[in-house]
Amino acid sequence: MIVLALVLLPLLAVPVAGLLLCRRPSLAPAFALLPAGLFALLLAMPAGSTGSLPWIPTLGIALAWNLDGLSRLMLLLITGIGAGVFLYAATYMKDEAKLHRFLATLSLFMAAMIGAVLADDLITLFVFWELTSLASFLLIGFKSESPEARRAAQQGLLVTVGGGLALLAGMLLLGSAAGTFRISDILARPEALAGHAFTPWIVLLVATGCFAKSAQWPLHFWLPNAMAAPTPVSAYLHSATMVKLGVYLLARLNPAFQDDPFWQSLLVGAGTMTMLTGAVLALRETDLKRVLAWSTVVALGTLVVLIGLENPLAATAAVVVLLVHALYKACLFLVAGIIDHETGTRDATRLRGLMRAMPVTAVVAGLGALSMAGLPPFIGFVAKELLYEAKLGTAGLLPLVALAVNAAMVVVAGVVAARPFLGRPAPTPRAPHDPPVAMLAGPVLLAVLGTAFGLMPWLIADALVEPAAAAILGRPTEAKLVLWHGFTIVFYLSLATFALGIALYLGWARVQPALAGIEALDTHGPNRLYARMLIALGRIAAWQTRHIQTGSLRFYIAASLIVTFGGALTVLVAEGGVAWPSLDPLPGLAHLVLGLLVAAGALAACLLPGIVAQLMAAGLVGFGVGLLFLALGAPDLAFTQFTVEVIAVVLILGVLARLPFRRLDQRRRGEWRRDAALAGFVGLTGTLILLAVLSVPFDPSLPEWMGAAAVPEARGRNVVNVILVDFRALDTLGEIAVLAIAALAAAVLFRRMKTREARS
Repeated sequence: MIVLALVLLPLLAVPVAGLLLCRRPSLAPAFALLPAGLFALLLAMPAGSTGSLPWIPTLGIALAWNLDGLSRLMLLLITGIGAGVFLYAATYMKDEAKLHRFLATLSLFMAAMIGAVLADDLITLFVFWELTSLASFLLIGFKSESPEARRAAQQGLLVTVGGGLALLAGMLLLGSAAGTFRISDILARPEALAGHAFTPWIVLLVATGCFAKSAQWPLHFWLPNAMAAPTPVSAYLHSATMVKLGVYLLARLNPAFQDDPFWQSLLVGAGTMTMLTGAVLALRETDLKRVLAWSTVVALGTLVVLIGLENPLAATAAVVVLLVHALYKACLFLVAGIIDHETGTRDATRLRGLMRAMPVTAVVAGLGALSMAGLPPFIGFVAKELLYEAKLGTAGLLPLVALAVNAAMVVVAGVVAARPFLGRPAPTPRAPHDPPVAMLAGPVLLAVLGTAFGLMPWLIADALVEPAAAAILGRPTEAKLVLWHGFTIVFYLSLATFALGIALYLGWARVQPALAGIEALDTHGPNRLYARMLIALGRIAAWQTRHIQTGSLRFYIAASLIVTFGGALTVLVAEGGVAWPSLDPLPGLAHLVLGLLVAAGALAACLLPGIVAQLMAAGLVGFGVGLLFLALGAPDLAFTQFTVEVIAVVLILGVLARLPFRRLDQRRRGEWRRDAALAGFVGLTGTLILLAVLSVPFDPSLPEWMGAAAVPEARGRNVVNVILVDFRALDTLGEIAVLAIAALAAAVLFRRMKTREARS
């Protein structure tokens, strides 16, 4: 049960942060103790903890968790980097009036990420998955006064939630095909999915949801736009946590699909396109955060490719790249925020010579960038060597693509960490200087870890990399991480990467404007297609509004009846459901008389001229139905019907008395005939449905169960009351809500009428 504290504590921190920091914002740095404490708890907890709590047992859904090597690694990144981000944000945003709201939302996001990573049930995972999208929306759009932030938040939400719908469909198909929603059970029996008719659709739908969350081509465009968020959000959500969630799920489900050719080709193809797209677009940016965002897209594409490769070494490479990217990218994002915070700009073309004024920041940026570039003795070099080794055995141009993309990352590292700090100082909007210790603590620790793990890779090999790689492969594996492999082809590829990257960096001042000047990348890309789709959606909505929202209540009722009863009649006829019940025994004389009374009331309601007379006739229908209940041996239903009918008649009369009717009926003769035809159609369809229901033999199992369960489970002896309050409680709650909404609407109408009378 200790595992549940990993989710519950951040959830409890949400109201605490919202209420406490609103009054005492000086306590904001203390909230970094929460993720730091969870990180320490995870370090002390071994992998292998599993368990579940019942949630919806009738559907086989449980709050199940599984702390294995892969989830433990992700949780360490979520909590460890989260501690640095919380501490950083407390100083970076200390003058922000809504700091309490920001940290509360960040705690909510952390809880959602932890829940998604721990989940061992597909539906539970999906709930937390969507909660991360919602929290991300709130964090990206935190600067709600900015139109750019609002657009970016909306775009990120629509793309990730749209992908989430595809993921939900894939999960439902996966649970149906495997016979269980428990992820560990699905992975233990991959043969159940091999050759299954649903498998191609499962792969496509699950991959689509993961691609949307992890910014894979062609759904990659939302991630750089999300840089409108505050820097702590960019460092936490969009480099180390949320964008890795899609990659995590692909890795988690890989043992079930790793032998499927469609799975392999889909992941390798999409990942390769993502790598190339991100590398090209990173080279055309000058904003430090957007440069880093596009390089994140490259890293995510690399991870997806590695998961899709058959080579067992690819799993080890994927784990190391996942860890390395989180360390250096979070570090560099925080450095970019420091530069922006202290100089007033993030434009790489305006930043030069900051080393003299910001020496500590320069060193931290250099360490993070060297790891990103893959230079020894940093852990980034180990990851790049593994990546090349895993891709060398593949056919096609994948090794060359990796070479070009890694060279582009060398350029990005130079643009972010070398260009702003080297050379002659350039004027900036604010006088630069190193930030407070609280803002430097996180980047310093991340940079030091990247260096230490490079010098001593065995520190993470057995404890972190091997268990996580084994979870991706579905079987034990051995991870040998060394800094020096000797003079191999992998080493020569690394030399070629550095040489090409340095050459591109030296020519970046010419390459960047040339790429930025290619208008086709802006006018024909997915981002523009998304904008056009939103415009088209708005036009379709306007067209629908013009044709559907006519302002006529009669039209709305007619349309609803036609769609509802027309659909029901279509299904009834198409499925051969039209049937005549057996009239044995025949209805008694009293029942026939009461039925004629009800019919007479309905006919009178249609023919009488006055509204009050029509209402009385309609009430006769209700009272006749109540008498039928009484004659059929259901006195409780009869008295309920009488009570409801009396109250309804009185209330409606009271309302009608206050409404200013000028004419009783404004319909023309043709409209009368049309409405009569519609009424006849609805009545005929309803009659056919009731006859079809009565033709089916009565199944007493449900009422017998309700009668047997009323006392022991609901503690009630009146079965009807128990049904209303317990067995169909949500339905009853919905009815109450409808009545409350109707009452509010009536109250508003009465108030407006009083206001008009007072004015007149």
